[in-house]
Amino acid sequence: MQAMRLHGPGELLSSDVVPLPHPSEHQVLLEVLACGVCRTDLHLLDAELPDIRYPITPGHEIVGRVVEAGKSVARFHAGDRVGVPWLGETCGVCMYCTRGLENLCDRPGFTGYTLQGGYAQFAVADARYCLPIPERYSDAQAAPLLCAGLIGYRAYRAAGNATSLGLYGFGAAAHLLAQVAHSQGRRVFALTRPGDDAAQQLARQLGVVWAGGSDEVPPEPLDAAIIFAPIGALVPAALAATRKGGRVICAGIHMSDIPSFAYRLLWGERSISSVANLTRADGEEFMQLAATLDLRPVVQRYALAAANEALAHLRGGSLQGAAVLTSCM
Repeated sequence: MQAMRLHGPGELLSSDVVPLPHPSEHQVLLEVLACGVCRTDLHLLDAELPDIRYPITPGHEIVGRVVEAGKSVARFHAGDRVGVPWLGETCGVCMYCTRGLENLCDRPGFTGYTLQGGYAQFAVADARYCLPIPERYSDAQAAPLLCAGLIGYRAYRAAGNATSLGLYGFGAAAHLLAQVAHSQGRRVFALTRPGDDAAQQLARQLGVVWAGGSDEVPPEPLDAAIIFAPIGALVPAALAATRKGGRVICAGIHMSDIPSFAYRLLWGERSISSVANLTRADGEEFMQLAATLDLRPVVQRYALAAANEALAHLRGGSLQGAAVLTSCM
């Protein structure tokens, strides 16, 4: 099969012919129908994630059709459409797993990082970590739900019952979360790259009450802010925009250093926290919610062979919504 693989830090992906994988006892073999392109993939390319073992096939927003199931797989069968998220395996025995915090597992496996991912024609995945896909979404639309949607939703829950919610960075995750929050009666404020008129226009189309640059101050204090952009300098900016008792949630796997800031920005029982990975319960809950909502994932499609182009567009900020690789080379 064809796979787009990374062979070293800072390199472009290469199109390689590799053996077709075979599913083990708990795995399914999937024909990859679509795979989302995530900012985490850029962190992988730039060696900003630790302990990368090359060569690696990126991609952790996989929508696939089951071709073959391992002997212990009972949930999914040949022909089923399933999703493969970032969390690909856990140890099940560490203190975090036994306390229901498998997103913090000491020995996890992450799709497209420590496990081979979906920038390929076929992939294997542990069926116990796969998710059913709501029928209302096409393959390309479903792909960003599997990370942008899931991580955004976990960050959203961490923001509590915020009525006014600021989203810093309006890419794949924020454009989905804005729709969820709007459907639940929240007031959403979008803070984009300064001067990104296209992103701000998209945000308004999706129901936000105000859209501006991340160098601006929202027109009213925020109950909570979620930072999707990997820019540490946005943390003190978000704190300054929140009211007393407000929360700032950092939703990325990697962020540049947070600069020093005056204690007065934190005072007033404001708080800063991060969101790490996801649990299977997160995935099941979000997919059930997505099945009830008419989310409109905005996607730009690329052929699998154009993965480097999609990543370059993501890096350059020229995408609206999410980039998705389709199965054709």
